[in-house]
Amino acid sequence: MAGQNPLPLDLALDLLPRRFPGPGGVAVVLRDGKEVAARAWGYAGLESHRPMTRQTRLPICSISKQFTCGALLAEVGEPEALDPLLPGFLPTLEGPLPPVRRMCHNQSGLRDYWAMTVVEGAKAEQTFGSGDALPMIAATRSGHFAPGMGYSYCNANYRLLPELIRKATGQELEDLYRRHIWGPAGMRTAVLTANTRHPEDGVTGYEGNEATGYFPGDNGIYWVGDAGISASLDDMLAYEAWIDATRDDPAGLYRRLSAPVTFADGTPALYGFGLAHEVVGGVAVTGHGGALRGFRAQRMHAAEARVSVVVMFNHEASAHDAAAFLMRAALGQPEPAWQAPEPGWEGQWLCPTTGLIARLEPEAEGVKLHFATGPEVLCQQEPGVLASEETRIERQGDGLRMRRRRDNLDTLLQPLPVVETADGGAIAGEYRCGETGGTLRLEARDGAVFALFTGRLGQGRMEPVLPAGRDVWLLRTRRSMDAPAPGDWTLRLRRDAQGAVTGLILGCWLARGLDFTRLA
Repeated sequence: MAGQNPLPLDLALDLLPRRFPGPGGVAVVLRDGKEVAARAWGYAGLESHRPMTRQTRLPICSISKQFTCGALLAEVGEPEALDPLLPGFLPTLEGPLPPVRRMCHNQSGLRDYWAMTVVEGAKAEQTFGSGDALPMIAATRSGHFAPGMGYSYCNANYRLLPELIRKATGQELEDLYRRHIWGPAGMRTAVLTANTRHPEDGVTGYEGNEATGYFPGDNGIYWVGDAGISASLDDMLAYEAWIDATRDDPAGLYRRLSAPVTFADGTPALYGFGLAHEVVGGVAVTGHGGALRGFRAQRMHAAEARVSVVVMFNHEASAHDAAAFLMRAALGQPEPAWQAPEPGWEGQWLCPTTGLIARLEPEAEGVKLHFATGPEVLCQQEPGVLASEETRIERQGDGLRMRRRRDNLDTLLQPLPVVETADGGAIAGEYRCGETGGTLRLEARDGAVFALFTGRLGQGRMEPVLPAGRDVWLLRTRRSMDAPAPGDWTLRLRRDAQGAVTGLILGCWLARGLDFTRLA
């Protein structure tokens, strides 16, 4: 259902600080490659009183992925040229290696290395240096689905790309960014800021919200390929204008990046070469978001309408929602008006394909599906059916048929009756992960259970573990090195014939199917 009247674009821009509150932000809207309107509000540093401006360089985080894939296509030609080099970076991987093209499309089946830092015992604020990622990725023994058969967001794919490119060409990624994209586009102040401990221009990113207040985020990770670029609003405006200027060139880099992609079975995919394909206001758009603790960014480009939107915050409000809000205003589309869902949707189910809990939470604007890294709002489409542009859930017996186009997933969710209390003493003990060699200690005391991971990155913080269903628990991670944090991990117990707990399988959407054997 749609609202009555579209918002004027200037009003939509003026509403951003109120609808998406936080210390500061910037936004721009382009039509036909030209700036229509822009804003820069608030402060790049509340303590330093430094204003946020169009020239303030902010981390664009995972928006960098499309630049990495663009550098690959421009310098190497096709991803297949790098396939022979991949075995050297994944020497212990059992089973087929993913083709580099599948890595560019997040179809590799590898687990996300930032999610795995939780299992490896990392704390959110500790330093993760330039030498930490590759040994960790090289130790990978298995993936969580066969290459090309599904989609899972995996930063390891893009962290390996600059290493493969360097080995093939001898070129550094930042030089290729500048030669093939920043220079031609006129992104004059864009730079690679791989060390997040020191953001460009003294900008501060803030955790928190209106309820808790805002406090500086303390980041210490090194990333390149999967993220790392810092750019101003003017830099991003130049990038969007360049995309429009090259729209009719069959060899244009953005046209190559945004071309249709399929899975190995021929099913159309909604992600390729560092670009997400989605529908906003009834119009197809390509783009990407970016996140680091204290920062959020989003860009969207509607090729047919020749409209682009960029939003960047130095806080953790949803830049995606803000960009979609502006895109609808620029397209003259009204804001969606939600229809109240029918009763009976609330509950939780277990996905047999991924081993993860899927939870439905009805709200006034629809029903929230909690399954991946963040909630997805589904609307009542017809009796017994919830849907969005990418996901469809329908009642089937006592289960739910869930189809997720982005994941190439079609599965029958099994009902999981809610359990609010369970015997934590039965699961307390030490467990070893077959994938990493690290350990998980579960401690139970007076009705509460907490988890502690120990691995190559140290000992993590104590994380709460809550009973969810029979022999199913939830391990909650709300803060981690990368953002957003993995969120809920589903922990499924394994018992022997006598009923004793002998192990467990742990997984989140970013890193599934981790098998742990009980030691004590």
